Amino acid sequence: MGLGDIVNKAKDLAADHPDKVDQGIDKAGDAVDARTGGQHASQVDKAQEAVKDRLGQQQPPA
Repeated sequence: MGLGDIVNKAKDLAADHPDKVDQGIDKAGDAVDARTGGQHASQVDKAQEAVKDRLGQQQPPA
């Protein structure tokens, strides 16, 4: 299994379980905020929204 296969599998899983993906994005952002003491909270929030927007634009698998 190559990197491309892993990426495609991740995309398929994200399309099938968008609620879990959103939870994971939020959890990752919270972890970054905790590690940085919230110093970069606004940038982390922007990154979280950008990722969610990007994933939301993907078409579900046929």
